[in-house]
Amino acid sequence: MSIQILQYEFLGPIPLDEWGPPMEKLVYLIFSRDKDNFNIVYVGDCEKTDDQSFFVQNSHFKCWVQQSKSEKSLYLAILPLFESNSNYRQNVINKIMIHYTPPCNSADIPEVKPDYVVQKTEEPSLEPKKFSCPCCGSEMKSEKILEKSTLYRCTGCGISDTKLNS
Repeated sequence: MSIQILQYEFLGPIPLDEWGPPMEKLVYLIFSRDKDNFNIVYVGDCEKTDDQSFFVQNSHFKCWVQQSKSEKSLYLAILPLFESNSNYRQNVINKIMIHYTPPCNSADIPEVKPDYVVQKTEEPSLEPKKFSCPCCGSEMKSEKILEKSTLYRCTGCGISDTKLNS
């Protein structure tokens, strides 16, 4: 039997008390079973263990039992990742935590950061910008500031130019 979580195919779920070691390089899910529904209460990973009490000794075990109302309602599903490193497994865990928000992982759920950056725009300056006359190279002076533009006049040749206010 298997269960699809996001794009991952987990083996199980099986009752947690039917689990037996060993386990190596995998991501596991702890489910709470309510009739025909399985709800994810925790997601974690395992580098390697031969310990029969691996899950009972987990610091979140009490939370699992509280969420499921009984140890008999706890189920386990595993995703073997034999060739994976801990960073890859943590990435899988983060994706699952962000999407499903398991209650016993609530302190571990990473903050979702947007993949874009909001740039700050400069406030429009009421002080006119200085630039040179395209005709003679003399300084252009602000003559009149309008609602959306500014009129400039050259101090050398007298030519005028209009620039949009930014």
